[in-house]
Amino acid sequence: MSEPAPLTAQGSNRASRKRRFSVDSLFEDTSPRAVGVKDFPSAKEIRLERIEADPDQPRRTFDDERLEELADSIRQEGVLQPIAVRYTADRDCYVILHGERRWRAAKLAGLSVIPAIVRDVPEERRLIQQLMENVVREDLNAVDRAAALRALKAQMDNAPWERVADAVGIKRSRLFQLLGTEKLPVPVQEEIRAGRLSEKQSRVLQGLATPVQEALSHLITNEGLGQNEAQRLARAVHDDPEFARMPSDQLIGRLRAMREVAEARPVNRRGHPDLVGALSRVLGEDPGEAGASTYIGQVLEREGAIPLTREQLDDQITTIAVALAQLPNAALPVRERRQITARLRALQSLITAALAPQPDA
Repeated sequence: MSEPAPLTAQGSNRASRKRRFSVDSLFEDTSPRAVGVKDFPSAKEIRLERIEADPDQPRRTFDDERLEELADSIRQEGVLQPIAVRYTADRDCYVILHGERRWRAAKLAGLSVIPAIVRDVPEERRLIQQLMENVVREDLNAVDRAAALRALKAQMDNAPWERVADAVGIKRSRLFQLLGTEKLPVPVQEEIRAGRLSEKQSRVLQGLATPVQEALSHLITNEGLGQNEAQRLARAVHDDPEFARMPSDQLIGRLRAMREVAEARPVNRRGHPDLVGALSRVLGEDPGEAGASTYIGQVLEREGAIPLTREQLDDQITTIAVALAQLPNAALPVRERRQITARLRALQSLITAALAPQPDA
């Protein structure tokens, strides 16, 4: 029996290459498009029913209209960006880290599966990552961001706010602006959540009595009250407790009248039509009645043609002061007293507007 032939160097190399061969090599992509590309083993397609929303997710509000728009886009093009999830063995399901809107919209679109990246995120880093994804983004409303920041502070063993700001990469001043929304009344917070009131617009409400905050918010969201106008009104009523005691409808009407007076300044013959509505309430006239607007306009033309002197102003203010001093003892029927009270409230609006800081000439 002959001896086996000795292995040559070439034969040894072939054997070595065979030992390095694996079944995976059969499935390797060797085309040019695979150069510099590595497969991502945690990328999955997961059935929607196996995915759950995170109850601690910073986002609390989802706009139904925008969700339906996203669902329409998904019906046309599919889910363009995978969501991120973590596996929870206790419940044998996947919990969303990022992308709950896409998951909700995919269900609306009628999909059965969604592309997802599975991540193993430590509990202490989970909220920070969600905040990095959501808090820094402007499409998450300020109220939800503030709640998430407070939750993060608790999770960080009640760390100083400076550390919380550093953890999510925002400035300390911006952090406190967001937290300021938590002090607003619930109806105002809901306006922010709904996107009708921005965090910047809400800053003017800080420090005011709750009824005034709600009334100013109404004027901003429903009547187009501008930022500068809101600031002027806020300064005018800030230290007056009477406004906080007014019923809501009356308070809104009062602020509306003060706004009209401010918009009508300066008073002159060319600008007097803007002042007719405000002055009519002081004079007890109805601008809608025949002749009322004409009469008030004539008053403005007459009084605006020649500016009052200091002495004339003093005389008229004294006359008003004497009349007001006698009013409590005046024998007036209830109806007439109510009418006068309404005029006095309108007069107070004019006085408040007159005391407001004037721009430099």
